[in-house]
Amino acid sequence: MVKPLENMHCAALELVRSTPIKQRLISASRHMTPLVENELPSEIRGSFAQLMQALAGVQPLRGEDVVVASVRKMSNQQADDCAALIIEIFGALCRTEALAQRAQGAVASIGAVASIVQLRSVERPAEEFAVPALTATN
Repeated sequence: MVKPLENMHCAALELVRSTPIKQRLISASRHMTPLVENELPSEIRGSFAQLMQALAGVQPLRGEDVVVASVRKMSNQQADDCAALIIEIFGALCRTEALAQRAQGAVASIGAVASIVQLRSVERPAEEFAVPALTATN
């Protein structure tokens, strides 16, 4: 099963390498091609579709794939914009995942509270806390 968060994380890591932006973008796109738009959270689908369209908008030359052809035709500014969009999508996926984990944690903690068993009385006699008085003598 393809995990969008892991794939976008790998794509983001490709973007921080020291190679030219177009090479980084091509490498990052390899991690995104297995993703299916309908399996992404609804708030991310539009941005993802826009990104994938930008990465597949040019007819390739012989021996070239569509991503390489599309990135080759981009300006450096367009490549920068695509890279920024990858990072924005990755950030949105991280936020979505964090919210989902918090919600699961809240449900789990509610279940844990219901299973607490009291082993002894919380109330204790006052004698248990008695401390002898200190007196100073010369």
